Amino acid sequence: MTKKTYAFVGAGLAALLFAAPVNAANDEILIGGALSLTGIQAPLDTPGFNGAQVAVKALNDAGGLLGKKVKFVNIDGKSDPVTVGNVAVELIDKGAELIVAPCDFDFGGPASREAQSAGLVGISTCASDPLYSSWSLGDKQFTLSMWNTTMGATAADYAFKERGWKTAYVVTDQFIAYTKSLSKYFVEHFKTIGGEIILEDTYTNGDNDFSAQLSRLQALGKKPDVIFISSYGTDIAVMIRALREVGYDAPVLGGDSYDDPAIHQALGQKLGNDIYFVTHTWMGPEAHPDMPKFIQLYKDMYGEAPDTSFVATGWDTIMLMAEAVKMAGTTDGAAVAKALEEGEFKLLTGDLSYKDADGGHAPDKAAVLVELKGGTPGFLGWRRPKSIPNP
Repeated sequence: MTKKTYAFVGAGLAALLFAAPVNAANDEILIGGALSLTGIQAPLDTPGFNGAQVAVKALNDAGGLLGKKVKFVNIDGKSDPVTVGNVAVELIDKGAELIVAPCDFDFGGPASREAQSAGLVGISTCASDPLYSSWSLGDKQFTLSMWNTTMGATAADYAFKERGWKTAYVVTDQFIAYTKSLSKYFVEHFKTIGGEIILEDTYTNGDNDFSAQLSRLQALGKKPDVIFISSYGTDIAVMIRALREVGYDAPVLGGDSYDDPAIHQALGQKLGNDIYFVTHTWMGPEAHPDMPKFIQLYKDMYGEAPDTSFVATGWDTIMLMAEAVKMAGTTDGAAVAKALEEGEFKLLTGDLSYKDADGGHAPDKAAVLVELKGGTPGFLGWRRPKSIPNP
């Protein structure tokens, strides 16, 4: 079946797509969110929440959706899977017709499971483990993000093919499925294209002690061309600092969890160099011609420019839901899921299409590469690997 293509970004485009008379104030489409605004997940979910708020305002300013006002209610999931699941149940009981899930399988999966049980479409703002699929969560569940198959392969291609880094030291935080699978797919693809992994090591989030790993690395008597660290939160900065202090100056490579201003600040101008990460988009016109429109809408609401691509994942999640509802002409879960499967969507976070439920709702999507230099991120461009590992 040929997919239909839909593009939507700025308020002007939203007006063209969604213009419709808004009925009475209580005639609304309720989108429920279980995004975590506190705890370790907050640096990823809070920006997404902010971006979602901008999207909802843009939709309502343009006339709403299906003749109704869009309302987004988020209850803090508190970075706790049990709380996230309970929040989703509460929102569904209050009449939510779509569910926005946290940016991770471990934290977001419970919300999507409750959405599936209620027959609703749920979309994670940026969960990238392939477990976030219709295979694991049900035929009405999706993620806005590329999978780690793409993220890991993008990092490996950049290291080996673009930079000529032939050997790698890999550290995998045992924290959650995301950190483990990102390393898995990086290692698999790096080896496939000819790279050598000189050591695979592990770390436990919150340890704040990297001495054992350094001892094992130093015992090899061989320095890697690149260091791949798959971790979460400011533990990333702890590990990079430890490596630099003992003379390991190889470039460091990682995934979208590096797209966090707190990490950049923790590293600072001195240590925030030769660091590269794969993420969802870039908050500037180089990534998308309509990005300035979004940034202005964001500034109008929050008084400052966004400082991470995770704000765009929130905007895109709401706009993706809205377009699928418009295509379906209803918020019915089966119809909205079918619309998502059949469409091709041009987003701030890249062009996106999904496989059907039998294909896991696998997202076909490009990635962005960012360099950290002097503690400041810079755009290196979009990348789409020619081949990726199987999930």
